[in-house]
Amino acid sequence: MPLDRLLQLHGKLADLAAETGAPTGPVSDLTDDAPVQAASRLSARDALALFESQLTARHLDRVAFELRARGEGFYTITSCGHEGNAVLGRVLRRTDPALLHYRSGGFFAERARLADEVDAIEAVVLGLTASSEDPIAGGRHKVFGSMPLCVLPQTSTIGSQLPKAVGMALCLERARRCDLVPRLGEQELPADAIVLTSLGDASLNHASSVAAVNAARWVAHQKLPLPLLILCEDNGLGLSVRTPRGWVEAMLAAGPALPYFRAPGWDLPVLFEIASQATELCRSERRPVVLHMECARLMGHSGADPDSVYRGRAELERAAARDPVLQSARLLTEHGLLGGQALSDLDAAIGERVWQAASAAIGRPKLRSASEVMEPLAASREAEVLAEVRSGKTGGKRSGAQPMGRMINWALQELMRRYPQTLVFGEDVAEKGGVYNITAGLWKEFGAGRVFNTLLDETTILALAQGAAFVGLLPIPEIQYLAFLHNAEDQLRGEAASTRFFSNGQLAAPMVLRVASFGYQKGFGGHFHNDNSLAVLRDIPGLRIATPSNGADAVRLLRTLAASARVEGRVTVFLEPIALYVQRDLHEAGDGELACEYPSPGEAIGIGEVGLYEAEAGDMTIATYANGVRIARRAARTLAREHGLRARIVDLRWLAPLPVEPVLGHARATGKLLVLDECRQAGNVGEGLVTEVARRTREVALSLVTAKESFAPLGDAAELVLPSEADVIEAALALRD
Repeated sequence: MPLDRLLQLHGKLADLAAETGAPTGPVSDLTDDAPVQAASRLSARDALALFESQLTARHLDRVAFELRARGEGFYTITSCGHEGNAVLGRVLRRTDPALLHYRSGGFFAERARLADEVDAIEAVVLGLTASSEDPIAGGRHKVFGSMPLCVLPQTSTIGSQLPKAVGMALCLERARRCDLVPRLGEQELPADAIVLTSLGDASLNHASSVAAVNAARWVAHQKLPLPLLILCEDNGLGLSVRTPRGWVEAMLAAGPALPYFRAPGWDLPVLFEIASQATELCRSERRPVVLHMECARLMGHSGADPDSVYRGRAELERAAARDPVLQSARLLTEHGLLGGQALSDLDAAIGERVWQAASAAIGRPKLRSASEVMEPLAASREAEVLAEVRSGKTGGKRSGAQPMGRMINWALQELMRRYPQTLVFGEDVAEKGGVYNITAGLWKEFGAGRVFNTLLDETTILALAQGAAFVGLLPIPEIQYLAFLHNAEDQLRGEAASTRFFSNGQLAAPMVLRVASFGYQKGFGGHFHNDNSLAVLRDIPGLRIATPSNGADAVRLLRTLAASARVEGRVTVFLEPIALYVQRDLHEAGDGELACEYPSPGEAIGIGEVGLYEAEAGDMTIATYANGVRIARRAARTLAREHGLRARIVDLRWLAPLPVEPVLGHARATGKLLVLDECRQAGNVGEGLVTEVARRTREVALSLVTAKESFAPLGDAAELVLPSEADVIEAALALRD
C-alpha cells in the first residue's frame, strides 16, 4: 500500500533521530551564515530552511494518502523523491515566474517562505480536499499555484507547460521593447526576472516538450534574449516505462545553444551550488539553461500505481537510499546542526501542523453547483466590451470600397495604433506580409519588436501568445491555415482556454488568434489548405469564435474580439474565410457588392449579434456564416426569381457561443429554418444550432445542408463535396414542400 511505503520511509527518519542522540538543538559551532560544507555556498541557515520545506512536502504527501483513504481527498501524485526542488525555491527569487511539474511540493513550500501572506500547507490541503476556498483553483483541481508567489497553476502531465514558458521568457524582453513593464497579475516583474519551468524525464519525450526545447535553441541560436531555466527532474520512470539510461543527457546536453548542468537531487550542498550556477548564468546572460536534476522515484506514479509490480525489492531499496529528505536530515545531524531530539520534534511539529490544516480543510466549503464550477468561464462583461470598442477614436485608412483582405489589414493597423501592447506574429507575417498579404506593411510601420516571424511550429506560436498574454501584452498570432491548427490544438484546449478555469479567474491568456480558414479556394490544393473542420474549436469551453462574411464585419468583429481579450481576458478566435479575401462581387462580375467601406471609429458588432439580409422575407430563414452567406444570398436570388420563394438570411457571425436566440426568433417568424454549414456532416456547427432550435420549439420545420463527409480534393473536384448554391436551392424547395 502507498501509505505503508510512506510510513516505512518516515520510519527511517525516526531511526536516524534515535541514532543521533538526545540533544534538543544544534550542537555545532557553525554560524548561520557559515557554509554547511567546505567549498559550498549553502549556509547552515539555508540548509535548515530547505530541510524544513522538504519535510513539509513529505508530510503533505502523507496526508494526501490519509485523506484519500477517508474519502476526503482526491489527489495522490506525490513529490516523494523530488523534494530537492526546494533548492530552486531558495536560489530563485519570488518575482521569477514558475510553471511547475506536479512533483514540486518542496519548491512550493520553500518559495512560500518568501511571502508572509501565503501559507503553503493550507493552500495545498485545500487543493487536496477540493475546497472552493483553495486560493488558486477554487476547488477545480489540486495544483501548485499562487499569484503572490508568481507560481502559475499548471495541470499538465505531459510537458505542455514548457512551450508557454518559452513564450513567457521571450516576452519578458518583448514587453520592454514595447516600453511596457511586464506584469504577472498585480505583480511587477523586474528587469532581470527569469522564468522557471520544470518537467519529468518521461515528459521530455512528448511533442510539446520537444517543440519547446527546439524553440528555445532556435531563439538562443540567434542571440536573442530568452531568460528561461528548464528543470528536468529525472527519476528514471514515466508511469511504468523506464527512461533509457543516458537519454535525458543525450537529449538536453548534445544540442546547440543550451548550456547544460547536472546535479544529484538528494545532495543539498552539491545541488545548491550547481543550481546557483545555472540560475546565475540564466539571469546574467539572459539565455536558456537546462538543469538536469537526478531524483529517486520512491513511490508509484500515483496512489493508483502499484509500482511493486514492475520494480523489484533491490531497486526500491536503492531508491530509498537516495531519499532526499533522509539525506538532508543526515547532513544536518552529521554536521551538528540538528540534534536527535530536535529532529524528532521538528518532524512531529510539521506533521501536526499539516494534519490540523487537513482536518480543518475537510470541513471547508466545496463547489456545490454547476454555475459555481463554470463561473470563471461564464463570467461575461459584454457591456464593457462594447464600451471599450466604442471609445476608440482611430479609424485607420480609408480608400473606398475594398475586399475583406484589405479591410483586415487596415483593422490590424488600427488595433496596433490603439494598443501599444499589441504583438502580431506567426510564420511569414513580417517582411512578406503573410501568405495572402493580410499583414503587409505592419512590420515596416511598427517594427520588428511588435511584428515578427516565428519558426514553423504552431505549438510555439500558440504558446508564445500565452506567454505574451501572461506578462500584459495583447497577442494577435496568426495560424496560416485552419488545418495547421490541429498540430497544436492542445495549446488552446488544455492550456490557454483552461487558464481562467484552473486559476479561478486570477490568471488569463487573452489573445486574438487569427486563422485563415475554410474551403472554396480551388487554386490551393487539397485538404491541408481547404479545411472545413471546426469541431475541435467549438468543443473548448469559454472560447469566443467569430467569422465574417464581408470586410466591414471583419473590422467590427476584430475590434470586438480585441476588446473582449483586453476587458474579459478571453481567448478569442477569428476565422477568416480565405476564399473571400479578394472577392468584390456577389452576383455578377463588377457588381462590387462584397466590397465595403471601412467602418467608422467605434463601430462594433456585439457578442451574439447576427447579420441580416432580406429581413422582410417571410417564406423561410436561412442561417449560415462566412462563405455560406455568399452562397445563400446567391441561392436566395434564384429562389425568389424562379420559384417565388423569399428567404431571409441570418449571418451567424458568432460560432461560439452560438447566437441561438436571434436565429430562433427569425425561424419562428418564417416557420422554416434551413441551416447552411460548410463543415462536414459530423461535428459541424449546424448540428448544435438545429439541436437547440428543435429543443426549444416544435413550430419550426428544419433542414441542414453540410459538406460531404470527405476531405477537400484538388481543383474543381472540391465543388463535389462542399455545399453549393444548387444544394441550397434543392434543400429550400424540399423544405417548402
